[in-house]
Amino acid sequence: MADPRQREAVPVERIEVAAYTIPTDRPESDGTLEWRETTLVVVHASAGGERGLGYTYADVATARLVADKLAGVVRGRDAMAVPGAWAAMVRSIRNLGRPGVAQMAIAAVDAALWDLKARLLGAPLAVLLGMARDRVPIYGSGGFTSYTEAELAEQLGGWAAAGIPRVKMKVGRDPAADPARVRAARRAIGPDASLFVDANGAYARKQALAFAERFAGEGVRWFEEPVSSDDLDGLRLLRDRAPAGMDVAAGEYGYDLVYFRRMLDAGAVDVLQADASRCGITGFLAVAALCEARSLDLSGHCAPSLHLHPACAVQRLAHLEFFHDHVRIERMLFDGAAAPTGGALAPDLDRPGMGLELRRADAERFAV
Repeated sequence: MADPRQREAVPVERIEVAAYTIPTDRPESDGTLEWRETTLVVVHASAGGERGLGYTYADVATARLVADKLAGVVRGRDAMAVPGAWAAMVRSIRNLGRPGVAQMAIAAVDAALWDLKARLLGAPLAVLLGMARDRVPIYGSGGFTSYTEAELAEQLGGWAAAGIPRVKMKVGRDPAADPARVRAARRAIGPDASLFVDANGAYARKQALAFAERFAGEGVRWFEEPVSSDDLDGLRLLRDRAPAGMDVAAGEYGYDLVYFRRMLDAGAVDVLQADASRCGITGFLAVAALCEARSLDLSGHCAPSLHLHPACAVQRLAHLEFFHDHVRIERMLFDGAAAPTGGALAPDLDRPGMGLELRRADAERFAV
């Protein structure tokens, strides 16, 4: 048997990055933000005759940081030693500030390196990481506050009719309209599907408490960011006083492990969220370990094709967000994006890495 200590390193030869800005199919908004386009930053990492793919949803400045800073940090490092590359990238941006653009740039390169390692080994990433499950439950997510009640009902009702048993809508932009919109959503999805709401931090504490009681009457099971995710005391208040059967969730804006640890130490959530397009696949797996240590479930935020393989390796997983914008983009621009069956996504174990390939010809018209 070969001595693994004698393995030759496989140096990373090249890091390439490109950014694509894709218009939304209609204007979108949530409780605190409006947008009409989404920027996808794609990284390719090459070594040993293979090419790994990673990506994030971020500003085009993220691509500039990858090209000008991180590519030089990673080139020449062993492609099989992804945690070492992660640590080197984190050290390199010390004086730039980690949360935000810098960490999203690291996340995109990190995903490309994990994908590259799996391809070098000829294995699906889920198999490389060690599978705890072969299917990942999802919830349909959209229901933007810019939608009419008819548009809201069509989208959420369509997911429920397609067999996705959990759906999420946005609330908080016009609080007076929220009860009627939630009732319309419930009518559209029927009595059996689970209904989630996401305020994106738009409510004040007591306002959120009052809405939690009203939403419970429509069977709402999940209240995401009822108050700002920076208000850990407010989240804890909502978690303690929300109706039985309603989970309080937050965490999507976490970029480093300290953020998630503080949220858990505060007892702020019933289910912790993490987004690998922000905290990286390496970070996502570390957050999963935190959740397991606290006997708490983790939910993957957005970017379903990016999360699918690492989510298969998580012991305590609630579900993965099947977010309308990102589902649409991933289907438009990637070969290998998984389609839901029976309310879940399953990785294609016949494809190495994450199983994704960028369709450059389709992406080029959106290039920044």
